[in-house]
Amino acid sequence: MEPETLFDPPPGSGPPTLFDAAGRERAEAGAPLAVRMRPRVLDEVVGQEKLRHPGSPLRRLVEAAPGSRAVPASVILWGPPGTGKTTLAYVVARSTARVFRELSAITAGVKEVRAVIDGARRELGMSGRETLLFLDEIHRFSKAQQDSLLPAVENRWVTLIAATTENPYFSVISPLMSRSLLLTLEPLDEADVNTLIDRALTDERGLGGAVGLDPDARADLLRLAGGDARKALTALEAAAGAAKDQDLATVSAQVLAQAVDRAAVRYDRDGDQHYDVASALIKSIRGSDVDAALHYLARMVEAGEDPRFIARRLVISASEDIGLADPSALPTAVAAMQAVSFIGWPEARISLAQAVIALALAPKSNAACLAIDAALADVRGGLAGPVPPHLRDGHYKGAAKLGHAQGYIYPHNEPTGVAAQQYAPDAIHGKRYYNPSRHGVEERYADRVEKIRALLSPRDPGSATPPDAESSPDTESTPDGQPTAD
Repeated sequence: MEPETLFDPPPGSGPPTLFDAAGRERAEAGAPLAVRMRPRVLDEVVGQEKLRHPGSPLRRLVEAAPGSRAVPASVILWGPPGTGKTTLAYVVARSTARVFRELSAITAGVKEVRAVIDGARRELGMSGRETLLFLDEIHRFSKAQQDSLLPAVENRWVTLIAATTENPYFSVISPLMSRSLLLTLEPLDEADVNTLIDRALTDERGLGGAVGLDPDARADLLRLAGGDARKALTALEAAAGAAKDQDLATVSAQVLAQAVDRAAVRYDRDGDQHYDVASALIKSIRGSDVDAALHYLARMVEAGEDPRFIARRLVISASEDIGLADPSALPTAVAAMQAVSFIGWPEARISLAQAVIALALAPKSNAACLAIDAALADVRGGLAGPVPPHLRDGHYKGAAKLGHAQGYIYPHNEPTGVAAQQYAPDAIHGKRYYNPSRHGVEERYADRVEKIRALLSPRDPGSATPPDAESSPDTESTPDGQPTAD
């Protein structure tokens, strides 16, 4: 028996037909607000302009005649929750003459997939009508379960629309990816969510003007939604019900907070709060207060801050405030940034928290930041000068006549792996930009840099006494496993 969906006819009414408008309206009448307000045609979809413009693959799929080879047979919709993946699938289903079937990878398995495929083949053979299969959460399917879709997609027994919140390059098998077109959905901005709220307040399918929404409540609702249309409409429906229970004509911020049982974080992503809280996060990490840092991270997460913004700030902090005191800080922050791009909210909060904890507890050093800024200051002040002749490129014809690369000492031929020759231009010869701290791992760098400087300039009175062979730089390695000075 084939699985039933929201749009299937009642049992015993014969083979499934496309959509019975009256039956659909009856089915959706008692559905949640987010379901009732789903767009019916592509032009009602809010946001995702690049997927809706004339000639786009999605519009061609909606407008193409059954059996047309002018459009991709299957598509994969990838985007954060609440951006319209399910909505777009239903719009396509409503706009075509195909039979619509819906499965969720959370509850379905190979048996259910095969039942849909068998039904699609029968329908195609008997009436010539194609079947559209919407598979939600496809990333939850195992490789074997995804493999079961391949023959149907390959032979166009079904047109697959698969939805996922996870990076399909990691969660969807390559053969299925190669047979489908990937469409990426972007998070909705506040203007998009505002449009949906206004529509839900006034449309007869929604609240039909039965309740208003004051400006403070609207601002809080937008913050709570965080670009998720479904979350916005669910919260609005709960708040409208609470207002009705209290005989109120307008939803206030207080009513909204009571209805969703969740405080609306006072945080303006385009104003002072955005920068104040971000600044407090970084300064708490710099000050090694891990608990305060986690508090500010939580405020940013709860307010729907762009996780990429948070990740970028952590990457900066890893070099600016920690540097070589803990060489693992930068890889940790970069890994968190990459994880954020793969998974998004809400799971990204864990990766960001891991990075915040590691950075806050790491030993601190701003030596790298001070070093590059000091070098930049000299360059901007005119302290540059020509490159010493023995360091210049000597690989082209005529370079030897100019004296380029003459007298250069190859460090790998030296017993210590360090060649005592001048590397800096005359204008800054003897300048020291890098002054390592004695914090954490950087203490080892501090010892090492003094030994190397002594070898490079043994007669420089400002240098340490040249080390003996036993303490030469080639007898140790840097703590992060990078090559030594040799």
